[in-house]
Amino acid sequence: MDPIVFFKSIADETRLKSVLLIDQKQELCVCELMNALELSQPKISRHLAQLKKSGLLTDRRQGQWVFYRLNPDLPAWCQNVLRETSEMNRGYLEKASLLLQQMNVRPDRFNNLC
Repeated sequence: MDPIVFFKSIADETRLKSVLLIDQKQELCVCELMNALELSQPKISRHLAQLKKSGLLTDRRQGQWVFYRLNPDLPAWCQNVLRETSEMNRGYLEKASLLLQQMNVRPDRFNNLC
């Protein structure tokens, strides 16, 4: 991973919050990120596409859902930057984490239900 690509990818607040939330929860879908970040589907999808193109995220399809996760091939230094950013700035994701937790209906990763 080129450092310039990595840091440009997370320089936008929506992309940074998305990556940090995905890292915390292991994987999330667009509807979960929409709820957590209070943003529209097109905006979330556009940012996720950029993160996937840059190599930070991978996705998997399960029925109608597409779940995003950190690329398991990310170099250790990238993973460390993300984890340390999250750990040292716990308040940064506080509202988004609470909104995600309060989400009434979340995709079921096992039964293809929402």
